[in-house]
Amino acid sequence: MSLNLLKLCVGAESVEDLEGWIGERMAARRAAGEPIEQIHTTRMVPKRVGELLEGGSLFWVIKGGIQCRQRLLDIRPFTDAEGIGRCHLVLEPVIARTDWQPRRPFQGWRYLTLADAPADIGAGGDEAMPAPLRRELAELGLL
Repeated sequence: MSLNLLKLCVGAESVEDLEGWIGERMAARRAAGEPIEQIHTTRMVPKRVGELLEGGSLFWVIKGGIQCRQRLLDIRPFTDAEGIGRCHLVLEPVIARTDWQPRRPFQGWRYLTLADAPADIGAGGDEAMPAPLRRELAELGLL
């Protein structure tokens, strides 16, 4: 069974903001001749790497709720120039939108089990529903 990570997407106002940022970073890497991969750097290294890489994803909390995810491709621990241990989370640069699920702010990342993770949008046929309407219906407990 795969395990997931949950992290706040600080600075993003919407999933579209995140998609735009990813596009800019991919273009910058391409222009610099670097490998075309999305890397998110975090301070702590997950201990359950094997479970995370068995099909796990990084679920993003944007504006108080889980709204999307990206599949984890690799986890690369490293030591930065100041001697501090850090971790590169290598992510598939494709966003999968999920059902909106409320979350309070937290620091760092958290593990998210498959049972607690929201479903991808489209699994229930609601992909054409506007995001604000989906969020409001979810807050009312109707989705």
